[in-house]
Amino acid sequence: MSGDSGSVALRAEGISKAWSTPVLDRVSLDLREGEVHVLMGSNGAGKSTLAAILGGLVPADAGRMTLGDLPYAPRSRAAAETAGVVMVLQEMNLFPGMSLAENLFLDRLPSRFGLVDRAALHRRAGVALERVGLGDLDPRIPLARLGVGHRQLVEIARALDRRCRVLILDEPTAALSARESDLLFDHVRRLVAEGVSVVYVTHRLDELPRIADRISVLRDGRFVAEHLGGAVPPEQLIEEMSGRSAPQGSAAASPPTGEVVLAVTGLERGARVRSVSLEIRSGEVVGLAGLVGAGRTELLRTIFGADPAVAGSVRVGDGRAGLSRSPRQAVAAGIGMLPEDRRHDGLLLGQPIRVNALLLPSQPPARRGWIDRAAEREAAEAIRTAMEVDCTSIEQPVGQLSGGNQQKVVLGRWLAAGCRVLLCDEPTRGVDAAAKGTIHRLLRAFVGRGGGVLLASGELAELRSLCDRVLVMAGGSIVAEFSRGWSDEEVTAAAFHQAGPTPARATSAVEAGGRP
Repeated sequence: MSGDSGSVALRAEGISKAWSTPVLDRVSLDLREGEVHVLMGSNGAGKSTLAAILGGLVPADAGRMTLGDLPYAPRSRAAAETAGVVMVLQEMNLFPGMSLAENLFLDRLPSRFGLVDRAALHRRAGVALERVGLGDLDPRIPLARLGVGHRQLVEIARALDRRCRVLILDEPTAALSARESDLLFDHVRRLVAEGVSVVYVTHRLDELPRIADRISVLRDGRFVAEHLGGAVPPEQLIEEMSGRSAPQGSAAASPPTGEVVLAVTGLERGARVRSVSLEIRSGEVVGLAGLVGAGRTELLRTIFGADPAVAGSVRVGDGRAGLSRSPRQAVAAGIGMLPEDRRHDGLLLGQPIRVNALLLPSQPPARRGWIDRAAEREAAEAIRTAMEVDCTSIEQPVGQLSGGNQQKVVLGRWLAAGCRVLLCDEPTRGVDAAAKGTIHRLLRAFVGRGGGVLLASGELAELRSLCDRVLVMAGGSIVAEFSRGWSDEEVTAAAFHQAGPTPARATSAVEAGGRP
């Protein structure tokens, strides 16, 4: 660590954390008063985990912290906020249907005679909004009338109203336009001038000269470098984050062969999916790489119809081009999806394996309009056997299975349904090595039979071992493509070099800070 002078606002020493594997290994960090300290690192480096420990969201396994001159060991986010350490998460905790004032003070509404004191609420809200440059907004308008950038500032205003000494921002510009990002930077600098200390987590190299007083680089859960100021050559940061020199050239993708089984053209869904076009051919696994917030999950969900697209088309095989208006329509066209959150989006945890393996409308064997129970059990047993699901019986609740066996049930459902295209979002996250090997083998067998797979993963090793091509996403767009033989450094460099904020877009008067 640098030995530059300056009072320390928050100090963390020897912080370690492990889940199934180590995430942080004896990381130390000094945050000085009135500075923006940026945390940089590739996916899985430990940035967000360290920020969450500082913000009281998760406890450290080892190490100690001090806030000013006092010991600091928050047991919860609320305890951290009481001490003056406030964290603004990438996923905003706001309610669009409520007014700005109600969002700002939802858990501490001023009252009078047992009723909400609206005059006091709106007066306090006006002061809070003024502090982040939104003083021209009427506190009574619904939050839904603001753009993403101004919602982010409302979240920060709510944080600062809690006697904030330290503000932690986790990927605050992930969904912002260039203009909205500039507005955020202006107000962060204003807060720093007032004495607030800021921990700023980002992937975006172009932000550093504009926001960073110091940069700490993490790799694989360890502290590897510190820089004063933000004028650090991007190639140096990429080398520090990846552990190897950034490549000077890029690999060109070799033309894939085989029939096109999925064609996506000009797909649009706001800032997270921007004019995406791609093709998946029979017999290939195509990977989606990119940093957190690049738009990989959003792209898969939009193709599957789980999120509505505003433009573009999706075509399966030689079928008709159009948009998937719902998952049911996508399934009917031959698309299956393994969601990132299988427990929430892919399974009925209280139901037996038999039910979960045959959830699709076309799957439960029926006779004269009634489910054929004998045929259903036979079909579910066949899926269990083919997928090598470790269970007591097909009547065991799926929620009792390990993560790997749950994922096998979800995958088995789609393979049995006869889909032509599989969309896989982090298909081996949270599974053990044996289950990962089985899932990889089954996906390869699927494409060997003529299917196509589009697979998003934050693990470069998984993409390298499984994929025939890799598409790199940043800012909701595909920015690079690599064929087999690509290196981690090539993909990392493409993701970081292209990870700037999305282009400025037309905004309403409300988004621009004016009154409606």
